[in-house]
Amino acid sequence: MGAVLSRMQTEFQIGTRGQGLYEFTREAVSWTREQGEQAGLLTLFVRHTSCSLLIQENADPEVQTDLRNYFARLVPPTTDPSMGYLTHTYEGPDDMPAHIKAAMMPVSLSIPVRGGVPVLGTWQGIYLFEHRDAPHTRKVAAHLV
Repeated sequence: MGAVLSRMQTEFQIGTRGQGLYEFTREAVSWTREQGEQAGLLTLFVRHTSCSLLIQENADPEVQTDLRNYFARLVPPTTDPSMGYLTHTYEGPDDMPAHIKAAMMPVSLSIPVRGGVPVLGTWQGIYLFEHRDAPHTRKVAAHLV
């Protein structure tokens, strides 16, 4: 005999304007509060292969800039001579590097919920890290139990 779990799900749609970090902490907190669950676990899963999810500092925007610059240097576009070995290039010079970055970073997060609110540190925010140059509407599935 197993315990009955409350199965609450939603999907966040996050509009991006190109490469960078897009915070959606407020939306996640608002949704968990609406569910009325006092304690549980929030699972987030991004439904795309060229972006990632991160918990990162939200106090100083330079952190986001530095992360973006670091990963751009680590995995440059396929037009960079150092990336000449890549074969998946027909979706644009940013596509395969975006897949590589997404393979290096999380595509799902698990966050404890206490008092109806995700338990994050003082300076922590929940971010979608867009790895493509073009604007996209990204979907993040959320599950609270």
